[in-house]
Amino acid sequence: MSEDKKTVYLLDGSSYIHRAYHAIRNLTNSKGFPTNAILGVTKMVMKLMADRNPEYFAVVFDSKGPTFRHKIYEDYKANRPPMPEEMAVQLPLIKEILQKLGIRIMELSGYEADDIIGTMARVSQENGFQVVMVTGDKDFRQLITPEATMWDTMKDRVTDYEAIKEEYGIEPEKFLDVMGLSGDTSDNIPGVRGVGEKTALDLVKQFGSMENLFEHL
Repeated sequence: MSEDKKTVYLLDGSSYIHRAYHAIRNLTNSKGFPTNAILGVTKMVMKLMADRNPEYFAVVFDSKGPTFRHKIYEDYKANRPPMPEEMAVQLPLIKEILQKLGIRIMELSGYEADDIIGTMARVSQENGFQVVMVTGDKDFRQLITPEATMWDTMKDRVTDYEAIKEEYGIEPEKFLDVMGLSGDTSDNIPGVRGVGEKTALDLVKQFGSMENLFEHL
Protein backbone atom coordinates (compact mmCIF):
# COMPACT_ATOMS: atom_id res chain seq x y z
CA MET A 1 0.00 0.00 0.00
CA SER A 2 1.21 3.50 -0.84
CA GLU A 3 2.21 5.84 1.97
CA ASP A 4 0.95 8.97 0.21
CA LYS A 5 -2.67 7.89 -0.20
CA LYS A 6 -5.43 8.61 2.29
CA THR A 7 -6.90 5.59 4.02
CA VAL A 8 -10.49 4.56 4.72
CA TYR A 9 -11.07 2.30 7.73
CA LEU A 10 -14.15 0.07 7.57
CA LEU A 11 -14.83 -1.88 10.76
CA ASP A 12 -17.05 -4.97 10.78
CA GLY A 13 -19.20 -3.94 13.75
CA SER A 14 -21.43 -7.00 13.82
CA SER A 15 -18.45 -9.35 13.98
CA TYR A 16 -16.70 -7.35 16.69
CA ILE A 17 -19.79 -7.21 18.89
CA HIS A 18 -19.97 -11.01 18.85
CA ARG A 19 -16.27 -11.33 19.59
CA ALA A 20 -16.39 -8.81 22.44
CA TYR A 21 -19.50 -10.40 23.92
CA HIS A 22 -17.90 -13.84 24.08
CA ALA A 23 -14.46 -12.60 25.13
CA ILE A 24 -15.72 -10.75 28.21
CA ARG A 25 -18.29 -12.69 30.23
CA ASN A 26 -20.55 -11.89 33.18
CA LEU A 27 -19.99 -8.13 33.18
CA THR A 28 -22.92 -5.91 34.21
CA ASN A 29 -23.50 -2.48 35.70
CA SER A 30 -24.90 -1.85 39.18
CA LYS A 31 -28.44 -2.42 37.89
CA GLY A 32 -27.60 -5.79 36.35
CA PHE A 33 -27.60 -4.53 32.76
CA PRO A 34 -25.03 -6.41 30.62
CA THR A 35 -22.09 -4.28 29.52
CA ASN A 36 -19.50 -6.79 28.27
CA ALA A 37 -19.97 -6.11 24.54
CA ILE A 38 -20.20 -2.37 25.17
CA LEU A 39 -16.88 -2.38 27.01
CA GLY A 40 -15.11 -4.64 24.52
CA VAL A 41 -16.16 -2.75 21.40
CA THR A 42 -15.57 0.68 22.94
CA LYS A 43 -12.05 -0.21 24.12
CA MET A 44 -11.14 -1.68 20.75
CA VAL A 45 -12.47 1.32 18.80
CA MET A 46 -10.76 3.83 21.08
CA LYS A 47 -7.45 1.96 20.77
CA LEU A 48 -7.77 1.99 16.98
CA MET A 49 -8.45 5.73 17.04
CA ALA A 50 -5.48 6.37 19.33
CA ASP A 51 -3.10 4.19 17.30
CA ARG A 52 -4.13 5.18 13.77
CA ASN A 53 -5.99 8.51 14.14
CA PRO A 54 -8.16 7.65 11.11
CA GLU A 55 -9.53 10.56 9.10
CA TYR A 56 -12.08 8.34 7.36
CA PHE A 57 -13.63 5.73 9.65
CA ALA A 58 -16.97 3.91 9.63
CA VAL A 59 -18.38 1.05 11.67
CA VAL A 60 -20.66 -1.18 9.61
CA PHE A 61 -23.49 -3.38 10.90
CA ASP A 62 -25.72 -6.14 9.57
CA SER A 63 -29.32 -5.08 9.03
CA LYS A 64 -32.14 -6.67 10.98
CA GLY A 65 -34.23 -9.35 9.31
CA PRO A 66 -33.72 -11.34 6.10
CA THR A 67 -31.22 -10.27 3.45
CA PHE A 68 -31.27 -10.63 -0.31
CA ARG A 69 -29.42 -13.93 0.16
CA HIS A 70 -32.43 -15.45 1.90
CA LYS A 71 -34.43 -14.81 -1.27
CA ILE A 72 -31.83 -16.75 -3.26
CA TYR A 73 -31.40 -19.56 -0.72
CA GLU A 74 -33.98 -19.75 2.06
CA ASP A 75 -31.77 -21.92 4.31
CA TYR A 76 -29.02 -19.29 4.38
CA LYS A 77 -27.68 -19.13 7.97
CA ALA A 78 -30.55 -21.38 9.11
CA ASN A 79 -28.05 -23.20 11.33
CA ARG A 80 -27.34 -20.11 13.44
CA PRO A 81 -29.14 -19.40 16.71
CA PRO A 82 -30.67 -15.94 17.20
CA MET A 83 -28.56 -13.23 18.81
CA PRO A 84 -28.60 -13.65 22.61
CA GLU A 85 -30.90 -11.14 24.27
CA GLU A 86 -28.07 -9.96 26.54
CA MET A 87 -26.09 -9.05 23.42
CA ALA A 88 -29.01 -7.52 21.53
CA VAL A 89 -29.87 -5.04 24.31
CA GLN A 90 -26.33 -3.63 24.16
CA LEU A 91 -26.41 -2.88 20.44
CA PRO A 92 -28.31 0.46 20.62
CA LEU A 93 -25.95 1.73 23.32
CA ILE A 94 -22.89 0.68 21.32
CA LYS A 95 -24.18 2.63 18.33
CA GLU A 96 -24.91 5.64 20.54
CA ILE A 97 -21.36 5.59 21.93
CA LEU A 98 -19.88 5.35 18.43
CA GLN A 99 -21.93 8.32 17.27
CA LYS A 100 -20.81 10.37 20.28
CA LEU A 101 -17.21 9.52 19.35
CA GLY A 102 -17.89 11.05 15.94
CA ILE A 103 -17.77 7.75 14.06
CA ARG A 104 -20.06 7.17 11.10
CA ILE A 105 -22.38 4.15 11.38
CA MET A 106 -23.45 2.35 8.23
CA GLU A 107 -26.19 -0.26 7.75
CA LEU A 108 -28.70 -0.92 4.99
CA SER A 109 -31.89 -2.96 5.07
CA GLY A 110 -31.55 -6.30 3.31
CA TYR A 111 -27.75 -6.32 3.41
CA GLU A 112 -25.00 -7.51 5.72
CA ALA A 113 -21.94 -5.63 6.92
CA ASP A 114 -19.84 -7.70 4.49
CA ASP A 115 -21.83 -6.37 1.52
CA ILE A 116 -21.53 -2.75 2.58
CA ILE A 117 -17.83 -3.03 3.38
CA GLY A 118 -17.17 -4.73 0.04
CA THR A 119 -19.00 -1.99 -1.85
CA MET A 120 -17.41 0.85 0.12
CA ALA A 121 -13.96 -0.72 -0.33
CA ARG A 122 -14.41 -0.85 -4.11
CA VAL A 123 -15.79 2.69 -4.37
CA SER A 124 -13.06 4.06 -2.10
CA GLN A 125 -10.32 2.48 -4.22
CA GLU A 126 -11.93 3.76 -7.41
CA ASN A 127 -11.66 7.24 -5.90
CA GLY A 128 -7.99 6.92 -5.03
CA PHE A 129 -8.16 5.81 -1.41
CA GLN A 130 -6.49 2.91 0.34
CA VAL A 131 -8.74 0.70 2.46
CA VAL A 132 -8.27 -1.14 5.73
CA MET A 133 -11.03 -3.66 6.45
CA VAL A 134 -11.03 -4.12 10.23
CA THR A 135 -12.23 -7.67 10.76
CA GLY A 136 -11.17 -11.20 11.56
CA ASP A 137 -13.72 -12.79 9.22
CA LYS A 138 -12.02 -15.00 6.64
CA ASP A 139 -14.80 -14.25 4.13
CA PHE A 140 -13.10 -10.88 3.56
CA ARG A 141 -10.02 -12.51 2.01
CA GLN A 142 -11.63 -12.24 -1.43
CA LEU A 143 -11.80 -8.43 -1.06
CA ILE A 144 -8.08 -7.91 -0.47
CA THR A 145 -6.29 -6.03 -3.25
CA PRO A 146 -2.94 -4.21 -3.58
CA GLU A 147 -4.76 -1.19 -2.10
CA ALA A 148 -7.03 -2.97 0.42
CA THR A 149 -5.81 -4.90 3.44
CA MET A 150 -7.54 -6.85 6.20
CA TRP A 151 -6.63 -6.04 9.82
CA ASP A 152 -7.67 -8.25 12.72
CA THR A 153 -7.05 -5.87 15.63
CA MET A 154 -7.75 -8.51 18.27
CA LYS A 155 -4.82 -10.57 16.96
CA ASP A 156 -2.97 -7.51 15.61
CA ARG A 157 -2.63 -9.32 12.29
CA VAL A 158 -2.56 -7.48 8.96
CA THR A 159 -3.20 -9.55 5.83
CA ASP A 160 -2.34 -7.97 2.50
CA TYR A 161 -2.36 -9.08 -1.13
CA GLU A 162 1.12 -10.62 -1.09
CA ALA A 163 0.47 -12.41 2.21
CA ILE A 164 -2.56 -14.18 0.72
CA LYS A 165 -0.57 -15.25 -2.35
CA GLU A 166 2.26 -16.53 -0.16
CA GLU A 167 0.01 -18.40 2.29
CA TYR A 168 -2.52 -19.89 -0.14
CA GLY A 169 -0.80 -19.81 -3.52
CA ILE A 170 -3.64 -17.91 -5.23
CA GLU A 171 -4.71 -14.30 -5.71
CA PRO A 172 -7.26 -13.12 -3.11
CA GLU A 173 -10.03 -12.62 -5.68
CA LYS A 174 -9.92 -16.34 -6.48
CA PHE A 175 -11.40 -17.10 -3.07
CA LEU A 176 -14.73 -16.49 -4.82
CA ASP A 177 -14.13 -19.75 -6.67
CA VAL A 178 -12.68 -21.52 -3.64
CA MET A 179 -15.74 -20.75 -1.53
CA GLY A 180 -18.04 -21.55 -4.43
CA LEU A 181 -16.58 -25.05 -4.51
CA SER A 182 -16.17 -25.65 -0.77
CA GLY A 183 -19.28 -23.86 0.47
CA ASP A 184 -19.42 -22.22 3.89
CA THR A 185 -20.66 -24.36 6.77
CA SER A 186 -20.81 -21.36 9.13
CA ASP A 187 -23.41 -19.77 6.83
CA ASN A 188 -25.11 -23.09 5.99
CA ILE A 189 -24.09 -22.78 2.34
CA PRO A 190 -23.42 -26.16 0.73
CA GLY A 191 -20.50 -26.69 -1.62
CA VAL A 192 -19.56 -29.56 -3.88
CA ARG A 193 -19.94 -32.80 -1.97
CA GLY A 194 -16.61 -33.98 -0.56
CA VAL A 195 -14.79 -30.75 -1.41
CA GLY A 196 -13.37 -28.76 1.50
CA GLU A 197 -11.24 -25.64 1.37
CA LYS A 198 -7.95 -27.52 0.86
CA THR A 199 -9.30 -29.49 -2.12
CA ALA A 200 -10.97 -26.37 -3.50
CA LEU A 201 -7.67 -24.49 -3.29
CA ASP A 202 -5.88 -27.29 -5.15
CA LEU A 203 -8.54 -27.29 -7.88
CA VAL A 204 -8.41 -23.52 -8.34
CA LYS A 205 -4.61 -23.64 -8.51
CA GLN A 206 -4.78 -26.38 -11.13
CA PHE A 207 -7.57 -25.00 -13.33
CA GLY A 208 -7.35 -21.27 -12.61
CA SER A 209 -11.09 -20.77 -12.13
CA MET A 210 -14.29 -22.63 -11.37
CA GLU A 211 -15.51 -22.02 -14.92
CA ASN A 212 -12.40 -23.61 -16.42
CA LEU A 213 -12.76 -26.54 -14.03
CA PHE A 214 -16.32 -27.17 -15.23
CA GLU A 215 -15.15 -27.08 -18.85
CA HIS A 216 -12.79 -29.97 -18.08
CA LEU A 217 -15.36 -32.21 -16.40
